[in-house]
Amino acid sequence: MNKILICYPSIPFIKGGGEKLIQGLQRELVKRKINVETVQIPFKWYPVSRLLSEVMIWRLLDLSEVNGERISMVISTKFPSTVVKHHHKKIWLIHQHRYLYDFFGTEYGEFDNSPEHDELRKILVDFDTQTLLEAKEIYTISKNVSGRLLKFNNITSSCLYPPIDQPDSYYTEGYGDYILFVGRLKPIKRAHLMVEACKYFRSDAKCLIIGTGCENDNLKQMIEKYQLTDKIQLLGYVDDEKIKYYYANAFAIFNAPFDEDYGYVTQEAFLSKKPVITTNDSGGVLEFVKNGENGYVCRPDPEEIGSQIDMLFMNKKRCRELGEAGYTIANKISWDFVLERLLE
Repeated sequence: MNKILICYPSIPFIKGGGEKLIQGLQRELVKRKINVETVQIPFKWYPVSRLLSEVMIWRLLDLSEVNGERISMVISTKFPSTVVKHHHKKIWLIHQHRYLYDFFGTEYGEFDNSPEHDELRKILVDFDTQTLLEAKEIYTISKNVSGRLLKFNNITSSCLYPPIDQPDSYYTEGYGDYILFVGRLKPIKRAHLMVEACKYFRSDAKCLIIGTGCENDNLKQMIEKYQLTDKIQLLGYVDDEKIKYYYANAFAIFNAPFDEDYGYVTQEAFLSKKPVITTNDSGGVLEFVKNGENGYVCRPDPEEIGSQIDMLFMNKKRCRELGEAGYTIANKISWDFVLERLLE
């Protein structure tokens, strides 16, 4: 029987879209009677001088065989697992190490303009490009990720959208009085945009925010500063079943991260038959959310976002129509298509 290893750099105690992808991929391969294991190594990307060591940990792994039995394929998913050596390496890229690429020189970056950092970045980008090209095939999770790969590394790839884990477990109960945010509370996910938008509500719409992270205290301060404690609830960590309940009863979902890779939240919203409000700089989310068809695309302007949320709150029939249209899109993304491509 073929033996496949899925390679993934993990961050202890952090669970997000990448972890959902790995779990789903492994389970679907097992369903198809494929012998598969996951190789996960904790990843620490800071300080940036640490990155060379992280790269070499993966590069020095011998995954050609285990206990005398040949490993037929490795599927690498994210830097630095993409540098692993194997005679039959395929890549399904969740995203590159964005601090080397599109985050470089921005407010989200970690490299400075020192000669040492410039040299380190050049070494890492060159090695990243070289080892990516060793793969038999390169797939990505979105056209947005493929676009970055072409822009920064001059490497072409094919897009394979990852399906939602257990899609049939999402459901709809109604269109209640709240718009929902689900995600890690970090600056790039931009929960603060929804908090600021709430200042401009003219309706009785409420906001629920699910997630934990470094922005939690900042969001609390904003809510108190703008006197929005009666409009916004920070729910913190919520288990998967309860999250699905909140999806099922929201009138809409707010998902407007900056230049997102893919955006599981969009698919989860659509499987719950809920419209999505996003922004025109949200990257992969825009591959699914079409303005006026299954949600609304705003400028990253709180007043404009607030007005759009008001409109949906006051027209639940419209929420249902947009949500049904979104469901049609999300329901077409299947594991059968993904695995057919990965295993061909």
